[in-house]
Amino acid sequence: MAAPSTSASALIPRPALIRKAADAYRISDSTAIGATRELGGIAEKLRAELSASTGFAIPIRTSGEIELVLDPSLRTPAAYTLDSSSRGVRIAGSAEGVFYGTRTLLQMLPPDVFRRAPVVGADWIVPGAHIEDEPRFEWRGLLLDVCRHFMPKEFVLKLIDLMALHKLNRLHLHLTDDQGWRIEIKKYPRLTEVGSKRPDSMLTYDPPTFTGEPHSGFYTQDDLREIVAYAGERFVCVVPEIEMPGHAQAAIAAYRKLGNTGEKLPVRTWWGISDNVFNTETSTLRFLQDVLDEVMEIFPSPFIHVGGDECPKKQWKESPRAQARMRKEGLKDEEELQSWFVRQMDSYLESKGRRLIGWDEILEGGLAPGATVMSWRGERGGIAAANAGHDVVMCPSPYVYFDYYQSRNRAKEPHAIGGYIPLSKVYDYDPLPKALSETGKRHILGAQGQLWTEYIPGPKHVEYMAFPRACALAEVVWSPAEGKDWRDFERRLRPHLERLAILDVGFRPL
Repeated sequence: MAAPSTSASALIPRPALIRKAADAYRISDSTAIGATRELGGIAEKLRAELSASTGFAIPIRTSGEIELVLDPSLRTPAAYTLDSSSRGVRIAGSAEGVFYGTRTLLQMLPPDVFRRAPVVGADWIVPGAHIEDEPRFEWRGLLLDVCRHFMPKEFVLKLIDLMALHKLNRLHLHLTDDQGWRIEIKKYPRLTEVGSKRPDSMLTYDPPTFTGEPHSGFYTQDDLREIVAYAGERFVCVVPEIEMPGHAQAAIAAYRKLGNTGEKLPVRTWWGISDNVFNTETSTLRFLQDVLDEVMEIFPSPFIHVGGDECPKKQWKESPRAQARMRKEGLKDEEELQSWFVRQMDSYLESKGRRLIGWDEILEGGLAPGATVMSWRGERGGIAAANAGHDVVMCPSPYVYFDYYQSRNRAKEPHAIGGYIPLSKVYDYDPLPKALSETGKRHILGAQGQLWTEYIPGPKHVEYMAFPRACALAEVVWSPAEGKDWRDFERRLRPHLERLAILDVGFRPL
């Protein structure tokens, strides 16, 4: 059976190695999936996906024409091999690798495989191929900010599915900020009773204009457990972010004792940076550690993000209590006071078997011993941290901030925060800067795209800003650097966008 050329050559991200073969396999009403008990969940998901579009009642047996096989000999847990021929399809690897192999298999089929209803008359041909594949980086992420604009749980689940299709494996959920507290904390119910609601939202920053409408929303702990479980079945780790010591106004609005002035504050309606930051009292540290206890109970992620960015020092400079803390701890300035604050959280998380991760401002005043850095203000902070032996996730705003414009012609684009990052610039990014030492390169965990939602009010707008740039990022963090080719990616992307259209993704057209 002759293999069609389009599906086998339109895979995103590009596999490490693919050799096409002349013969192919046709899925039919006699096709079965073969899998051991350990791979039963993955087999069931694949069965449901194939059955929905083909209309075939595909069974799962101990052996079948689509064979899912555990193979512990591959180098990394995410690696897999896929072989397809007229006899069938064999996908081998660890459970994680086999799952990624099934995502590749779906992309090898006609785009209609992504429909949720039977497609009459379709020819379900898997092109003949031998594929050997593994990721370039361990951390392949997207950040979703649900503070500036809350996103429904159902959309978060959809985004996880889209990440899994592109072999992205870290969903960084930004859960607290000045403009909203989005996670239920049972010990401190006012965090959501008060902190999850604001009376207004900015439309534009300069000149300042507002919607005139209230905005609210938060996830219950059960919601988040559902999200975490759903993500785990798709080998996506959800990394929670609880901002501190800055970006704290929503929390201080709920519990004014956490602030420095004693002033009663509203949840912030303006975007940008607030001077209202957590105080440095022992009681406030304990409060935040109580919050982290409940966060860790929900999220099994090895990494807990504490923000650490954009923390103005004005109130600390004016606070007798903060100045007394500095004298007590022998700190020379407020930068060292922030570093001291972060170190308290680093030690606490380490005592619980977790790792602290924060934005690159946590370098200022001295980096906590166990801290991992997300480098967002360019690459300099990430280079310094990696060369000093700290793990780093590269998130530089000039390359992977997906809230930036996608065209220089802003009049034809939705209002955005600024900047300009076209698809080609994302694709050309390399998370391993030349300034890294050989030892430093080993500390680059990967890279991550950011979806800050000041000017992204809903799910469809998120999709427009994320895709297809997230497709380019997926290739940056998964595929080998050798063989990178923008023209080839662009060619493969066009049929891939057919898949996204069927999946009801509101991507930006090329």
